[in-house]
Amino acid sequence: MNKITEEKIRTFKDLRVWQKGVELVKEMYKATTSYPKTEEYGLSSQMRRASVSVPANIAEGFRRRSSKEHKQFINIALGSCAELETLVIISHELKYIDASQQNCLTELIDHICGMLVNLGKKL
Repeated sequence: MNKITEEKIRTFKDLRVWQKGVELVKEMYKATTSYPKTEEYGLSSQMRRASVSVPANIAEGFRRRSSKEHKQFINIALGSCAELETLVIISHELKYIDASQQNCLTELIDHICGMLVNLGKKL
């Protein structure tokens, strides 16, 4: 059993980083609702998929049998965060979101990245 499950965390839903990841998904869906219809299958869709990838990979990694596999999924979630941050920057540059929205989303992404790095160190 890995160190994470020894800390009375019985399911991925107990992980604060997973909870923050779900919050990120909700924020991305809110942010992208005002995007132009032309972005429905473009930037908006990509942002939603990347955000969903974060908690989904945290959950999948948690269910893996070894720490090595778990770390691999944490790294995938980190990659999705980097992708998402890039998409947020592009959204701001295209004026789909304002600076305030960009800052809020980026702060949440950065917070999750820090949590993921710390989780990876504990495995």
